[in-house]
Amino acid sequence: MKTILHLIDTTGPGGAETIFIDLATRLPKDEYRSIVVIRGKGWVYDELCRRGISPVLIDAKGSFNWRYLFRLCKLIKQEKVGLIQSHLLGSNVYSSLAGLLTRTPVVATFHGAVDVGDEERFKWLKFMVINSGSRSVVAVSDNLRRDLMARTPIKQKKIKVIYNGISTADFQRPHNNDIRKQFGWSNESVIIGSLGNIRTAKGYDILLRAAALLKNNATSFQFVIAGQGAGGLYDRLLELRAELGLDETVHFFGFVDDPAAYLANLDFFLLSSTSEGFSIATIQAMASKLPILATRSGGPEEIITHGENGWLIEVGNPQAMAEGIERLVTDKDLATTLAKKGNKHVMQTFDIGVMLSAYKALYEI
Repeated sequence: MKTILHLIDTTGPGGAETIFIDLATRLPKDEYRSIVVIRGKGWVYDELCRRGISPVLIDAKGSFNWRYLFRLCKLIKQEKVGLIQSHLLGSNVYSSLAGLLTRTPVVATFHGAVDVGDEERFKWLKFMVINSGSRSVVAVSDNLRRDLMARTPIKQKKIKVIYNGISTADFQRPHNNDIRKQFGWSNESVIIGSLGNIRTAKGYDILLRAAALLKNNATSFQFVIAGQGAGGLYDRLLELRAELGLDETVHFFGFVDDPAAYLANLDFFLLSSTSEGFSIATIQAMASKLPILATRSGGPEEIITHGENGWLIEVGNPQAMAEGIERLVTDKDLATTLAKKGNKHVMQTFDIGVMLSAYKALYEI
């Protein structure tokens, strides 16, 4: 049995965090023993505990924390760790250093372009460490693989593409009208939903401007956005919503702990992002049998074939977004076809079993 040490930078909800938890908890228990290290309590901690894993908490404050690295190395030796699986830039750096110091193989996973941003301090040095200390580097899309090759010193032969996967069975839910009843919306109202934390890259300002273009449409649209939000960006979005007169049209729900139940309430799914490494929310929506409208923001182009199993639009263009929404709403046959083919595609390509098999193959090299 191989012991794997799982590491991640963050403690809140998100796509990378979901994959981290799935790898730590869903690998075959007769083949792998998982030890999980996180930096503090939060959603990740709670979800791991709910799934029966007690994570090790090691604080890693500061730009570089030698004590954190020392404790990682000590834990690796004590638990006879055979492989380190890390996620996101910070943990990938620490795991690579720990791998070099303890001679432990490292698989480092990157989830988005934010990890390779040019504004990152000591970026070249960090990626030199990852290149030296990791056995394999995983990109969650081919677009991200190309980005890593172009903007970092990581050797091409080390980079593997493994698409994120979900438990598609969890999203096979009948349509639900709880949200419609909660707000008193009529059956004629079309509910268009998005799922993702409030971040600049999610393009929710573009969504608001597209909603404003549809405000006087003959169809009554209601937009719902589920995702953790606080701080300056969220406040600016609320101000823009009020400025556009959309307080009764666009609704921010905050974090939802059951995305499958939320998606079951929607009529259409909208991804408005300006940049996506992959998009867990998109494949969750496809598994929920929803028609998908998504921006060409990186990852979605590898999930969706335009006009076959989803509808792709230009990034950052409210007019194109509004027109895409109108097209899918008015062409019911098209929307139904996209939903059916999208559901079939996600079941065959992005089920969690496919992802776990790919990681297992990498672990046994």
